[in-house]
Amino acid sequence: MIWAVAAAVLLLAGGLAGLRVLREYERAVVFRLGRLLPVAGPGPVLLVPLVDRMVRVDLRTIALTIPPQEAITRDNVPVRVNAVAYFKVVDPVRAVNEVENHAVATSQLAQTSLRSVLGRHDLDALLADRDRLGESLQKVLDEQTEPWGVKVDLVEIKDVEIPEAMQRAIARQAEAERERRAKVINAEGEMQAAQNLRDAALTLSADPAAIQLRYLQTLLELGGEGRSTIVYPVPVDLPAYSPGTDQSRMMPAVLAAAHVPCGCACAQGGSPSPPGNP
Repeated sequence: MIWAVAAAVLLLAGGLAGLRVLREYERAVVFRLGRLLPVAGPGPVLLVPLVDRMVRVDLRTIALTIPPQEAITRDNVPVRVNAVAYFKVVDPVRAVNEVENHAVATSQLAQTSLRSVLGRHDLDALLADRDRLGESLQKVLDEQTEPWGVKVDLVEIKDVEIPEAMQRAIARQAEAERERRAKVINAEGEMQAAQNLRDAALTLSADPAAIQLRYLQTLLELGGEGRSTIVYPVPVDLPAYSPGTDQSRMMPAVLAAAHVPCGCACAQGGSPSPPGNP
């Protein structure tokens, strides 16, 4: 009777010693005398003491920081890039049997793949299109880690460091591009203004009265600005004032009003000059 109780106690203690509880995100790869058993978990897993060996595998996504890598782009620019990769185990059996440490192996593979991918892209693509570069790196890593039962979900480029001389060159290039755009916009504005002035001149030339009204409007604008300069407009059709015509009798009056012998004149200070003094 005593031996039976002792045996029962030993069996109970051995059973408790071989009891393992796995969380929902964990799986157990069990080897019995070196032979692989089906994947166990989550929940309680009973192991045979001194016979079974269990390896826990975490199925959660792991954020792997890739150390800064120095590389040379396709256009021969030295850069220093660091990134982060997100991966998870999808096949616990292969993650244990096919590679010694899937996390370390994935980290080393990500570093070498990052340098390789950087060498196939230009600096402009590296700076402006990081998403496409990350997708390319993710595809490369996913293809190489698939035999290990590891799935790479995402790779993000965190920072790109370039030499200071190259930074100054990029700044000069951006400044030159902005100046070019400003000159192009200014030239386009001048062209549009010239076209509009041409259209306005054609419209005004159709009716001489419109030109006179434009003269009056210009005088009104000049007088409203508080200037002391008085402008006396003279009709542009002066050749019509030829001797022997009715307009020739109006010429002395026009010139006297302008206080000039011909053309147009200005009187400073707003006070007209005495007749006969230009």
